[in-house]
Amino acid sequence: MGSLLKDLSILKKFLFINFIVFIIIGILTIVYLKSIQPNLIKKKTSNHIKVIDNTINHIKRLKIEFNEDDIRKFLFSTRFLFQNLDRVILLDDKFNIIADTDTLDLDPRSFSQRIDIIQFDNLNEDNNDTKKDKKEESKKILSLKDITIDYSKSKDFGRPFTFTQEFYDQFFLNTIKNIIIDDKNVGFLVVAENANEIKTAIDERKNFIIRTAILVTIVILVFSFVLNRYFLKPIRNLVDYTKIIKDKSDKKTNIQNLKKRRDELGILSSSLDDMTSELQNRANTAENFSTDLVHEIRNPLASLKSASEIISETEDKNQRDKLVKILSHDVERIERLITDYSQMLKDELALTKEQMKKIDLNLITNSVVDDFNSIYLSKRGIQILLDVDKKYNKYEIIGIENRIEQVLANLLENSISFSEDNKKIIVKLDKNKNNQVILNVIDEGSGFKEKETNKIFKRFYSNRPEKFGEHSGLGLNIVKNLIDLHGGIINATNNPSGKGAKIEIIFPGT
Repeated sequence: MGSLLKDLSILKKFLFINFIVFIIIGILTIVYLKSIQPNLIKKKTSNHIKVIDNTINHIKRLKIEFNEDDIRKFLFSTRFLFQNLDRVILLDDKFNIIADTDTLDLDPRSFSQRIDIIQFDNLNEDNNDTKKDKKEESKKILSLKDITIDYSKSKDFGRPFTFTQEFYDQFFLNTIKNIIIDDKNVGFLVVAENANEIKTAIDERKNFIIRTAILVTIVILVFSFVLNRYFLKPIRNLVDYTKIIKDKSDKKTNIQNLKKRRDELGILSSSLDDMTSELQNRANTAENFSTDLVHEIRNPLASLKSASEIISETEDKNQRDKLVKILSHDVERIERLITDYSQMLKDELALTKEQMKKIDLNLITNSVVDDFNSIYLSKRGIQILLDVDKKYNKYEIIGIENRIEQVLANLLENSISFSEDNKKIIVKLDKNKNNQVILNVIDEGSGFKEKETNKIFKRFYSNRPEKFGEHSGLGLNIVKNLIDLHGGIINATNNPSGKGAKIEIIFPGT
């Protein structure tokens, strides 16, 4: 069964398991219903046995002769013994009826507490005729003589024996026992009771179980329909979507419809689609980046090849020194490209593991500015000044601290590379009316020659300073990617107040 279930869909597994459970419950229900009737009969039989034993004890104690007159008188005098019984019959040892409450004026219903006395006293002739018909019907039902004969020959002879009969939707419960006086079987005593309540109780339970079974079946079918339509079908669509992506098929998917759902499946669909798009973008980016990297490396490699071919044939020392300088420059360029590319791949991997949190940009800029001043102020006389608007206590953003440090470090390195010695670079922090944090890096370098300044954020942009080997063309591209990751905006312009360039970053407010 385990291997069978493995091959079934979720819906079929659900229906199969419910079917098995339904069968088990059905079997237990049948067993329960079959046990109800014997239990209910047993309760009534115990009462019959008490009546029979009491009657026989009275007959023995009063020394009643077993003939019609004495038994008739006995029935009159001891009618209290037969309350709640519909009929009492005594037979002799020849199986002949010698006393029957239905043939006497002793209808036990006359002293039953369940009968309305007024109704009984007002029976008319028609009712009497009906009563006679009912008596005849009752006699026919019992087939008393045959039953008594069978009882006398059975293994139950000498013990109370109970049998049931159903006729015209009536359920009769009868108990018979032989009467032994002075070690001699003198006759038989039969008590009969209309036990329709047993049949009613059983029928009620059967009807209840049938109604419950129908209701449970309907609920299972409805639930299966809902499960299939609103859960399993969307899951199958998601599976098909992943197969299409895996197989790189051109088939259309309905992932957009699933993303419109507002439940967990909608969220899962959106996450899966976003993850797929991100992976595809990363794959495309990696492919484009590799293409660009190969293109960038080819230029210095070509220069290296040419210089290496010429240097062996050159005897002029000055010319040889120039060629050596070109070789060194190109080697530095290739080394820088490979180093930055490797670092960029590591950064992208780290970004997938790092969590954003609330950080104070003022503290980060202070730390980075102090580090750069300790290096470049003594080395080149370049001073980095921090200008923070004091009316704001904190400049909090949601981000990754070490990545923001990397952004500011790359911008400062870029500004320093374009700046002359003993110049100033200003790092300015402010907020706008939308509570967005604004970071500006302003230098006194040559500024941008490009009309479209945003070109500088592209990979391997070719406008470089003289020390070409110190830059890979990836620094500002990395900055742009990190700012995009933080939901910010970065712009590059020439400094409107004078010589130099200005990089402005706008971070979303917290």
